[in-house]
Amino acid sequence: MSKIDAKLAELGLTLPEAIKVPEGMVLPFSWVRVRGNRAYASGHIALDPDGSVAQTLGKVGADVSQEQGYEAARLTGLAMLGSLRRELGDLDRITAWLRVFGMVNTAPDYKSYPLVINGFSDLIISVFGQDIGDHSRSAVGLAGLPFGTPVEIEAEVEIAD
Repeated sequence: MSKIDAKLAELGLTLPEAIKVPEGMVLPFSWVRVRGNRAYASGHIALDPDGSVAQTLGKVGADVSQEQGYEAARLTGLAMLGSLRRELGDLDRITAWLRVFGMVNTAPDYKSYPLVINGFSDLIISVFGQDIGDHSRSAVGLAGLPFGTPVEIEAEVEIAD
């Protein structure tokens, strides 16, 4: 068992299956694109263990509480880790988390986007440790996100061969 898989097990975390895209929808892109020593993760959303879209839906600050948004960001992190593992074969290949871009579907008066995206950052640092897991990050609020999900996150990681 890899070091990261062991850490996930220690934390009681399970990575979800690949996203189950709604019938009739085509998404013509890669969830993870590898170039050189970088892996670029497309925007991910919160998934249930079977790969279906998690059903906490709506705008943070209206339909979704800040705590629910935080949990959605955490689940988004697990979904991204699942995609990275499927593409890289082993999460131990990740040598550094470089950049994270977090998007929050928000009510017009909600402004605490960073506190929601902390759900993702806290997960990554707890799994990979501070040295590898530390990353630069942006957190922005948007009027809407795919499927009405409260959070979408993309990232860039450095990888070893």
